[in-house]
Amino acid sequence: MAEPLLDVRGLEIGFATDQGLARVLDKVNFAMDRGEIMGLVGESGCGKTTLARAIPGVLPQNAARISAGEVLFEGQDLLRKGPATLEAEIRGRRITFVPQDPFTSFNPVFTIGAQIEELMKWKSAASKPGTRFRFYGPRRRREDRARVMELLRTVQLPDPASILRKYPHEVSGGQRQRLMIAMALLPEPRLIIADEPTTALDVTIQAQILKLLRQLSTDRGVSVLFTTHDLGTAYEICDRITVMYAGQEVEAAPSDEFFAHPRHPYTMRLLQSLPSHERGISGISGIPGQIPGLIAPPGGCRFHPRCDFATSECSASRPGVTAAGPRHQVLCYHPVPRVQGATL
Repeated sequence: MAEPLLDVRGLEIGFATDQGLARVLDKVNFAMDRGEIMGLVGESGCGKTTLARAIPGVLPQNAARISAGEVLFEGQDLLRKGPATLEAEIRGRRITFVPQDPFTSFNPVFTIGAQIEELMKWKSAASKPGTRFRFYGPRRRREDRARVMELLRTVQLPDPASILRKYPHEVSGGQRQRLMIAMALLPEPRLIIADEPTTALDVTIQAQILKLLRQLSTDRGVSVLFTTHDLGTAYEICDRITVMYAGQEVEAAPSDEFFAHPRHPYTMRLLQSLPSHERGISGISGIPGQIPGLIAPPGGCRFHPRCDFATSECSASRPGVTAAGPRHQVLCYHPVPRVQGATL
């Protein structure tokens, strides 16, 4: 079996707060293969963005505490690499990032073209730490501009030359997000981390961006880690899905299997909270209780205070991985029977 592109093992991360250490990630494990789109799904505050930012090493150093675990990317543990090595070899090169809000990622006082040119200079920097730029003369500038124009056409931006002359506020939100995707593709990365990239967009533009990401992943063989709280979005784009709850992963499965046969009680209740053709609006049911605080979270499985199937062992220790089908894993002492799930 081929080695996964990304393999996160036993990752524990906390954040220092005035009330104490918030245990945001609790021994998280997940892996993704080359060329696939992995959906990292969960409610706000479940830790998915922290996990996404821990991979390229962009967590706030003054607050984040990584106490255990490995982040293996192409067989190398990124947590053991220093900031200079990550900057020179990994971040912005082999791993790139598409943010939730593209507007805040641009400097409002420079044109889009000027900012992309500066990015191209930085991408062309030598791998040796301390080296600023390689020679960036007229010939290289022409070559890079031609490549940028090609990428802008690839992400379906009309009239690229006109776009490059504009300032960020002069283009729409959908165009800004397409620009961010094009910029993420510039260094020909192995992995793109897309952190809820469609949240700020209207439904029509969301669909276009999802279709674009899927097409680019298929055509270029780029892996995409796609974080979202929207199960409908995950259904549209993801090959596989990993579900997180309060800092723990609870289930991972191929997308079709996940939506047809959820096995973790939390996943089942999460899907039951969505409208479907079969149940209609009247069949929607919420999840009783509240998400636990992360300063002093419940022991064992963190979902057990809200779970209909919980027993004493659920609070005593965290369950291990149970195989629930081909490439389908569930972390639960009492997985629900294999029944029909939600149809979106």
